[in-house]
Amino acid sequence: MARPAASGTTILSSNRHSQFTVSPGAGLLRPAVQCPSPNQDDRPDNDEPSLIVIHGISLPPGEFGGHYIEQFFTNCLDGGVHPYFAGICDRHVSAHLLIRRDGAVVQFVPFGRRAWHAGESRFRGRSRCNDFSIGIELEGEDETLYEDAQYEVLVDVLDTLIDSYAPLSIRTIAGHCDIAPRRKTDPGPAFDWLRLYDGLSHRIRARTDRTQ
Repeated sequence: MARPAASGTTILSSNRHSQFTVSPGAGLLRPAVQCPSPNQDDRPDNDEPSLIVIHGISLPPGEFGGHYIEQFFTNCLDGGVHPYFAGICDRHVSAHLLIRRDGAVVQFVPFGRRAWHAGESRFRGRSRCNDFSIGIELEGEDETLYEDAQYEVLVDVLDTLIDSYAPLSIRTIAGHCDIAPRRKTDPGPAFDWLRLYDGLSHRIRARTDRTQ
């Protein structure tokens, strides 16, 4: 059940439980479609993730739907299908999760492994953000509003991750634009950070109250 926030946005009811869990050890999100990417490796020193990076992606740019993102992250994208694909089909990149426009979640890399999503980046003085971050892609683009279902699922996922990994908190969430400001703009001005923080803070507070 959702309810309107004072700002006019919509936040999730604080008494709702997350639909997701993270499997211990394996670092898999349940339920999520598993689509393993070869573009992953070990985290240095096997550190727990201490940063979550929010991205936006659409393939081709500005178009939604289809399976091009999954193909891109699994090195199966056909460069002849679209002119834009010819310039990216040889890149080896990935993210931990993709949240589609309808809220469906696809996992490409276990959370305990390093996904290749951030590139040259820095967060609070520490470089190489791939080493210590979880990358979440939202199907979207900078100037198009993200869907209600994406905010709802993102709040669920973030709350689950914060509950699962001690170094994570509401203060360790950044956009790709924040960790690589000279290169990247996503998730862009269309992403409502206040809506995300409102929903997540209510969810964390409710979870904390239940466990006290």
